Amino acid sequence: MNATLKKPAGAPARKHRAVKPRAKAIPGEWCVGIVGSASSAGGAGAGAKRALVVTSGDLRLRATRAASCLLEPAAGDSVACLRIAPDEVWVMAVLQREEGTPNIVSCPGQMRIAVEGGALELAAARVGLRSDELDIATHKTRVATDTADVVGRQLSVVATSFKLVGSVLSSVMDRVQHFSKHYLRTTDGIDRVAATHLECEARQLLRLEGEHTLVNGRELIKARGAQIHFG
Repeated sequence: MNATLKKPAGAPARKHRAVKPRAKAIPGEWCVGIVGSASSAGGAGAGAKRALVVTSGDLRLRATRAASCLLEPAAGDSVACLRIAPDEVWVMAVLQREEGTPNIVSCPGQMRIAVEGGALELAAARVGLRSDELDIATHKTRVATDTADVVGRQLSVVATSFKLVGSVLSSVMDRVQHFSKHYLRTTDGIDRVAATHLECEARQLLRLEGEHTLVNGRELIKARGAQIHFG
């Protein structure tokens, strides 16, 4: 017995959903090539992009270094490229480099290296820093070296406590100006001052004491005071 199902009275009619076309990703083609030359696109300057000429098989492609490829490609490097369009090729990585070619890590614009909860170490036979301005902010700084040379036009050191310990101190200055509230100096050996003109001035008391005291004036010795006591 066949039964026919009837739609209940007052039931809403079903709506047919439109089928959306399936999204497709932008296709890309990987290739390996050799960097032939590099030229600046958009004029010279720090912000100019370098256009690379990459030879891959029978193709000569004009490529641009990707932002993730920090190692700057040089002529003769084997590179991995991603080709998105006939005129859009990106150099993603440097695979191999000839011996003797310097490695340059560069990126346009500002760059910040952040290490969260760890340590950053640099190990090299020689480390050079070249910058128009260098800012260092740290809670504690320790420098250990056998020999240190500091050459500069102007040097300023501001500290609450300054301590200098060494075996030999030698300084050459055209002019030295010193001010302190309290100045104490102790010398175990000889303390000698040689000058063309020497002045010692005290507002309240000037005291010279020694087991043997010698005052020698080649032409004149003069003492002046309201009272002069000897003995």
